[in-house]
Amino acid sequence: MELQKINKEIEDLQNFIVSNNHKEGFCGDGKSIAESPDVPIKHSFADQIYVRQMNMKADQVIVGAIHNHQHVWFLLTGHVSINNNGEVIDYVAPCYTVSEPGSKRVIYAHEDSIFVNVHKNPLNVKDIKQLEEEIVSISVDEFNKKNK
Repeated sequence: MELQKINKEIEDLQNFIVSNNHKEGFCGDGKSIAESPDVPIKHSFADQIYVRQMNMKADQVIVGAIHNHQHVWFLLTGHVSINNNGEVIDYVAPCYTVSEPGSKRVIYAHEDSIFVNVHKNPLNVKDIKQLEEEIVSISVDEFNKKNK
């Protein structure tokens, strides 16, 4: 199946989750990837590197934004199942993988889990909203515009 079609289907799932985000386990507003009370985010910086740590509770479902660049992510603790562009894979900590541009993930936490993304940050930007503009796209259309 074509990646764009899969991402559109995941975007539809995201919209369903957003419309039900008042229910236990569903998080997010679909417009940002900012921290929410249900999913604490820790931001750390090193020279030209941005580290984003997400602490998930058991049974939470998270729909991630589309990543614009290749990066590495780590599962430090826990067990998650990830639908990444149509392929579902189970991950048990500790582990890591390389995420390719265009990746859009739906993450289900089987147990409390710590998930860490490591992104390039060549200008050493510390403004989270500015970093998010560079690192992710919220929709397939936005990703396509940024990556022409």
